[in-house]
Parts: sequence; structure tokens; C-alpha cells
Amino acid sequence: ADALPLAKTHQLWPRSVWLLPMTEPSTTRPAANGLGTPLEAFSGVSQHQVALFHRLGLRTAGELLFHFPRRYEDWREVTPIRDLRAGEPATVIGNVFDVEQSVSSTGKIVLYVLLEQDRHYLRLVWFNAAIDATRFVRGQQFLVRGMVTLRGGRLQMSHPRCQKLQPGESAGQNRLVPVYPLTEGLKQIHLRRLTTRAIEQYAPLVEEALPAALREETGLCDIHQAISQIHFPDSPESLDLARRRLVFQELLVLQVALALRRQRVRSVEAAPPLPLTPLVRDRILGRLPFALSESQRLAWDEIAADLAQRVPMNRLLHGEVGSGKTAVAVCAILQSVAAGHQAALMAPTEILARQHERTLREWLRGGRVRIALWTGSISHRQQVAAQIAAGEVDIVVGTQAIVEAGLSFPRLGLVVIDEQHRFGVRQRARIRELGGQLPHYLVMTATPIPRTVTMTLFGDLDISVLQKDPSRQAVVNTYLGDESKRESWYQFVAGKLREGRQGWVIAPLVEGEEDSTVDSATRLFENLSNGPLEPFRLDLLHGRQSAAEKDAALRAFAGGQTQLLVATSIVEVGIDVPNATVMTIESAERFGLSQLHQLRGRVARSVHAGFVCAFATVNDEVTQKRLQAFVDHSDGFELAEIDLAIRGPGNLLGVEQTGFPPLLIADLARDGELLVATRATAATLVATDPGLVLPEHARLKTLVTTRYGAALELADVG
Repeated sequence: ADALPLAKTHQLWPRSVWLLPMTEPSTTRPAANGLGTPLEAFSGVSQHQVALFHRLGLRTAGELLFHFPRRYEDWREVTPIRDLRAGEPATVIGNVFDVEQSVSSTGKIVLYVLLEQDRHYLRLVWFNAAIDATRFVRGQQFLVRGMVTLRGGRLQMSHPRCQKLQPGESAGQNRLVPVYPLTEGLKQIHLRRLTTRAIEQYAPLVEEALPAALREETGLCDIHQAISQIHFPDSPESLDLARRRLVFQELLVLQVALALRRQRVRSVEAAPPLPLTPLVRDRILGRLPFALSESQRLAWDEIAADLAQRVPMNRLLHGEVGSGKTAVAVCAILQSVAAGHQAALMAPTEILARQHERTLREWLRGGRVRIALWTGSISHRQQVAAQIAAGEVDIVVGTQAIVEAGLSFPRLGLVVIDEQHRFGVRQRARIRELGGQLPHYLVMTATPIPRTVTMTLFGDLDISVLQKDPSRQAVVNTYLGDESKRESWYQFVAGKLREGRQGWVIAPLVEGEEDSTVDSATRLFENLSNGPLEPFRLDLLHGRQSAAEKDAALRAFAGGQTQLLVATSIVEVGIDVPNATVMTIESAERFGLSQLHQLRGRVARSVHAGFVCAFATVNDEVTQKRLQAFVDHSDGFELAEIDLAIRGPGNLLGVEQTGFPPLLIADLARDGELLVATRATAATLVATDPGLVLPEHARLKTLVTTRYGAALELADVG
């Protein structure tokens, strides 16, 4: 292969977290010795180059060692000039036969170098003095690589990569050439040369983090071999060994951190026990307007067992759209209330919080459970806060305003967080300040999450998975539309509205936001109201409206007064209107696959079949691949894996919200097998050495606390 991929480019993170010692942040000037040697201490490195290295986050020799290539060019297979074909990349060895410089009609300097091999010739061309002509001396042997073209009957390469070969140097020696992430003004040759020197002088100073017994058991090479071979591999096999070692170490550090976090929560902190008697269980089930599915019962059994313990529950309830997470959460909330404790239910938006409040009031009508709503827009705030503090409220439903307001809960037993990845880490961490004793946590998501992402972002949580009950939801038919189908699609929508059904139209933007070429919610509302859907009752819903306006729009839609609601993606999560069966998604390329699947979950929430059509404003290959996957797959977890492969983990859930630093070399879409292995290894290691106090674990412990200590201090709920 011409390019051997290593890992997707990740945002910069201080590479000094891999190193020892790290006595000061890498943004400061370290002492001029060891791995902390500043790059300006290297001979031949100019101040201008140092500034460019700094742009990449590279300030020291140690950080340079862990600035990994993003791919490799394979220069090992050398093609004779006589066998070259136009339109194909190739690697060639030849002797300089002639060198010529000329000036083009536009005033640009053009350099021509003619390579000869066994009386066959290849012309190399550089425009505008892009390379130093003095490098090329008649008779000097060069290794060159580039795209072969045919110009005027001659084989030619424009701007090829070149390397001078020393007398007797083998063409196939060490020719997997690293290609690094760069910044403007910095060339690959600069990074390669400096990295070579750093490896020779400083790689031996990197301390080994993995015990010899573990390396032998897992077949991993040592850290010094890994560093050398990841930059300048001798072969694809040695590259694989090096990459496997470094990926294993990075994932193991993460999994050990998560295992230590789980251990600390279980062994140190205590929560109020919330036991569930058979009588209370029957009463709770009697409050629900339907019988729980087998999957829901199993999930509640797991949650109920956790709640009965003094060990704080830290559990993720992970379920597909329509799998019934809310009902399971309500059972857990009522278990807390029945045990004499309060519960808080937090939703990511005020719309969803108000819907949860209405659901609870409806299901608990006529009972003695006291419910309060707390959002940023409620009135009588002081009165409600006083009631909560006095213990006169059993269930508080709200948004992140619950923690921002600093409410006081005298006997908080359970916190339920809906779509938890939409809450910032600090907001989640502040929940522990709401009551005197640490509450149990139940976090929920309907966002399809790949298994590997679950094992990282939620690796310190126990997980209950809810399976979708096909008997409770009708089939959703999904289509990919284009301009030629738009008129007939909206005729179909109109037909469904005449039948008495309701519909959604989803737009990615509100008027005036970002790209004006993308249909906005307000523009679509106007066009549809005065166009194909003019006879029907339409309304508009978006994030810029006041809470009262949004609530009124949803109430009118849920009550059937509005036939079609034009909305932004604020309706993505949890909005339940059973009569809505048809949805149009405009500018669908602006949404991720998991988000599209969430939106699709707003239709067919009853016995009536659903129909969804996605229209895109761009039609590139990646967009078509993603949207066709949306059409072809109805399983959210399958879509999540596809989305992970296409977009990477950082874009799936907004990883910046997790508080975790990004991975430097591991790739969750590619390294799932190693992730599973490191998770098992971490569990065993922490079980046998809970505090990582053994001498052979000292280096690993330092890496764990340096890289993840701060993040996990904030990650009580994932």
C-alpha cells in the first residue's frame, strides 16, 4: 500500500503525560537535560523552527518522541524506470544524468532533473524553485517517489519526494517513511531529522511502564523498541508490534484509571440504602399505565439491587429509542421516595424536563408523592427552593438549573440524569453538593453508543441495556430524497395529515445562524405555510423561543391542535407525540447518524407506521454513504458503529464534555480487541494491587494519575 494508516489525527494534548518525570507543565521551559531538553537546545534548529514546533505542542525532546506519524509511505518496492506507467504512484532509483533550470513565460523558475537507469530516463520537475538545485550532482544516486505522468511523450514526476542514497545503501532498507501531522511552514524532512536525533539521544531515557511479566504474557515489545519502530519501522511487522505496544499502554492507562475510580467509589463513599419490598414493588408497578417488558423488569431488578446497598450506585441505563427508559427510571425514583428519600430527575432541555414532569404527574395522579419543577424560567423560585430544603418535595424534575441554583436536599437518595453526555462534567460533579450524603446515580441515554466508546466514556459505570420491544412500536420506513422527489414527498405528507396523522419537519438551524445556504427552521416554516402545506395548521419550535413559547408549541402539537411542527434538533431527545407518523429531515448531512436515528424515534410511537425522508444539500461520497446507512439500518447500535468508523469518537458524543483527554494513538474504531484486553488486564491488576503500591506498578500509577487524575475527580457519573 502506498499509505499505511496509523491513527486518525487527534487534537493536541501534552505528550509529556507519557513521560517521567513530569515535574512541571510542558508549556513552561523545562531544565535543559534528559527528556525535558528543549528543542532549541538541538544544534541546527533555528528559532523560527522552534516556534513552528511549539505550534504543534512540541517543546521538548520527550514530547517529540511521542509525536506519532499519522501514516506511512511505502518506499520499499522499487519499480524499474522501464516498467513505469502513467497515472500510478511509484518509487524509483536512478542516477542524476542532467540538471537544467529555466524560466517559464510567467517568470517562474523551473528545475528539471533527468534520472537515468539502464538507459531508461525519468524527468523530475519542480516549479518556482521548490527544491535546491545544488542537491543534484551528475552521477549521484537518488530514491524518488511520486505520481508518474506522461508529458510530450516523456515519463515525468512533478514535485516528487527525493532522498539521496549513500554509496552501497540498499534501496529497500528502512523505507516505510513516516508522515507526521504538520503546521504551515514546517516540512516533513525537518521533523524526520529531529526525531531521528531525539530517538538516538533520548529514547533510552523513557522509563518502562509495563512490568516485564505483563509484557511477556501479552507478547508486547519494550517501550524503547516501540518508540524507535513507530517512527522508523524496519518492516510492516515491526510497525505492527510497535503500534500494538503503544496502543495497549494508552488504553491500559485509561482502563486502570477507570477501574481505580470504580474501586474508590465502592470502597470509600457511602450512599443511603433504598430497599424495595415486594409490597412496594407491586404498588409501583400498579402506578404505571402499562406492564413492563421483560427487558425493563430485568433492568429494574439490577437497579433495585444497587439501590438497596450502601455502596453508591453508578449505573448507565442504555436503551434504544422507544425501549422504555423513562418507565424504568420512574420505578427507581419511586423506590427512593418509598424509602423516605428525595429524588432528582435532570433533563438536558426544558422541553424534556417539562415532559417528564407531566408524565410523572399523570402516572402518579391521586397519590401523595409531591413533585416540583425546577428550570431556569420557573416563577416562585424562593418558595420552591424552600419547600425542597424543608423536605416537602419528593421528586424534583428540572434541567442543569438544579445544580446551578445550589438547591439543598435534606435527604437526597437518587439522581437520574437523562441523556447524560449533554451535561458538562462540572455540572454533573456538583450534584454531589446537593445533599449531605452521596446519592445513588442513574444515568440514561437513548443515543446509540458503540461498545468501545461505552467502555471508555462510561467505563466506571455498571451498565444495564434495554432491548427494544417490537410489539410496542410500529415500523418506520426511511427514505433518501432529492430535489426530484421533494414535491411528491410533500404531497405524501399532506395525504398523511388529511388522514388525521401529524408530522415533523426538522431543520438544523434557526434563521440567521451559520450557513445561509442551509434551510433554517423559520424559512422552512414560511415556505411550507405558503406552499405545499398551506391548508394545514403549522407551528414553529426552536431553541431561541422563550420557555413559554416552546411549551405552548409542544402542548398544541401533542394535543392535536397543530398538525405539523417545524423544529430544530431540540426535539431530538425524548419528545413523545404518539400520533406523529411522518418526518422530513432537511439538510440531513448536518446531523450525525446517531442523531438522525434519534430524530427518527420521534415518529411511529404508537400503532401507526412511520415514514421518514432525509434530504441533503450536498451529495459527496461520504454524505451519501452515511445517509444510505441511515436508510438501510434501523438498529441504532449498528448505526453507532458505522458512525464511529466514519466520524471517529470525538464527534459522536462531544467528547470535550467528558473531561477525558483525547487518545494520542489508540483508535476506538480500530482497536476494539485491544480495548477489551486492556479492560480485563486492568481489572485483574487493580484487584491484585488495589493501590498500585508494588514497585513494578509505580511508573504505571504515575501515568494514570498524571493523565486521568483530574478528569476522574470530576467524573462521578461518567
